[in-house]
Amino acid sequence: MRASLNESTFPLEESELVINEDGSIFHLHLLPHQLAQTVLVVGDQGRVEQISKNFDSIEHKVANREFVTHTGTYKGKKISAISTGIGADNIDIVLNELDALVNIDLKTRKIKKNPTSLTIIRIGTSGALQPSIPVDSYVVSDYGLGFDGLAGFYKNLSESDELDLEKAFFSQVNWSISTVKPYFAKGDEELIDSLSEKAQRGITVTGNGFYGPQGRVLRLKTKQENLNEQLQSFEFNGIKIMNFEMETSALYSLGRMMGHKTATICAVIANRHLKKYSKNYKKTVDKMIIYVLEKIK
Repeated sequence: MRASLNESTFPLEESELVINEDGSIFHLHLLPHQLAQTVLVVGDQGRVEQISKNFDSIEHKVANREFVTHTGTYKGKKISAISTGIGADNIDIVLNELDALVNIDLKTRKIKKNPTSLTIIRIGTSGALQPSIPVDSYVVSDYGLGFDGLAGFYKNLSESDELDLEKAFFSQVNWSISTVKPYFAKGDEELIDSLSEKAQRGITVTGNGFYGPQGRVLRLKTKQENLNEQLQSFEFNGIKIMNFEMETSALYSLGRMMGHKTATICAVIANRHLKKYSKNYKKTVDKMIIYVLEKIK
């Protein structure tokens, strides 16, 4: 997804770019020098320390609400680990504020002429849709399939392969949920390739909830009862839908619009088709964190 970027030379208004009294960005409470150019994003605040415990040193620790940041070095590589909280709405906050930290002068409130591109990797957990994906394995997302609707609020232009996937989706899946129009967003191919040695690849569905949007039924029945079976059977040019989570399509769509490199790697902690759940998914996530750190060092 490409986008129409705001190139205004006028200062952004205080109501639009909110800055704290100490000069930090509103939600993340970060100052520009506290952010590394390589960023690992996680949903769970506790997973930030799960990453930073592997750092050689930690230079900055900042916390506000669900947003926790540890910036330090791993084998000489400067890295920021940041928790986003759950959902695409929080990715909207985090991506816009990370971009502002590197591409807007927070003192003058003016957009910088020469943009900076961040490398942003999501380390997450997910539920597999394909029976061939074992619990405690990894999935790297070539594309995010968004049920969240976030990309529709921005002026963007989809790439041809994203549009081809969208056409194939609506021809194969009987989509009956009128409130949301699914969309496809791809990550950075080079970054995804670098993480794929020990992972399966494909499309990751980003649900705008954990229960109904991912086909879970407790007391409420879902509107489209066979959605997961249709998602499982979807295929286009050899690409299949692999797993469910709640952030990737938002990360990929906003990241590409802003010119940042993005990728998602998820530990499979459940297989929805086989009805299996990991016995110790935290151990799996620990191993995945080391795997990612070694790949980006």
